[in-house]
Amino acid sequence: MNLVMQDDILKLAFEVSRITGEKIAVIDRIMLRTQILSMNARLESTRAGEAGLGFGVVAREMGAVADEVNALSAQLQAEIAHNTARMETAGRQMMLDFKGQRYADLARNVVEIIDRNLYERSCDVRWWATDSAVVEAAQQSTPDVCAYASGRLATILRSYTVYLDLWIADRRGRVIASGRRQRFPDAVGQNVAMEPWFRKGLATRDGDDFAVCDIGRNPVLGNAQTATYSTAIRRDGAVDGEPVGVLGIFFDWEPQARDIVQGVALSEAERMDTRVMLLNGKHQIIAASDKPCSLMESYPIRPDGAQGFYQAGQDLVCYALTPGYETYKGLGWYGCIESRSQLGKAR
Repeated sequence: MNLVMQDDILKLAFEVSRITGEKIAVIDRIMLRTQILSMNARLESTRAGEAGLGFGVVAREMGAVADEVNALSAQLQAEIAHNTARMETAGRQMMLDFKGQRYADLARNVVEIIDRNLYERSCDVRWWATDSAVVEAAQQSTPDVCAYASGRLATILRSYTVYLDLWIADRRGRVIASGRRQRFPDAVGQNVAMEPWFRKGLATRDGDDFAVCDIGRNPVLGNAQTATYSTAIRRDGAVDGEPVGVLGIFFDWEPQARDIVQGVALSEAERMDTRVMLLNGKHQIIAASDKPCSLMESYPIRPDGAQGFYQAGQDLVCYALTPGYETYKGLGWYGCIESRSQLGKAR
């Protein structure tokens, strides 16, 4: 049953209640007139004396019938009001459950899309770390070899527009080649030995392993928001070779994530009343559909399981935990949709 049908059920319940109330009011007015006529008839029968005794009995019976109909009317009105209220409550709960489940499914879809996207990034970094130009630069680090590797990285970036830059760092943590030297001239020569992406990448177990860092800003790349992936560059490109450097790839996070959260399948009316978000493992907002993300705002999500929904005041909060994708297990992120529409609480 869709949301429109459920809304129709509620409207029908309100209409039944309205019509019933109007008709009972008409009955009450008729019975009032009947009671007045009965009272007048009894007065007239009293004046008529002996001749009006029979008429008085009829008048009293008319009054009794009117009283019974009034009592029945009041009882009917109370029962209809009670059942209409129950129907309204059930309808609101039905709408809440339907909307909550639908939005929770959409929240899961959001985080699944980003998981698949980031899984591809993990494939990219492991593949490119075996490129002969990348391996040779990490092993030799001569100016000519590094310049050739930078050219190779630039070629990759012309095809993979989702990246801000690709860096090769030697084993000591000095960046020796990058793909966008004109755009980011300060990259080459940077000491990244203490950066988490470098340390984690150098510590990867073998060529099938990779490291990923949470979303953050990179001051060398114009303070842009990046999702950074890395892995060790291994001697001769062998899967079990000795680490001779680290390849770091910097995914241009903000525009890609914004497109995903703004691309959720919502109607125009729903879009005006909802906020679609991606939350990291600390429940910080790392993407939002309603405004640019500062990476400084947290959301007070209260998950109960991997997927679900709950009411927070008059708002509906729907969420889904990342399920991961293939070899990418995710970072404990949530897709989250907050609906600001006033459904009202089920009684």
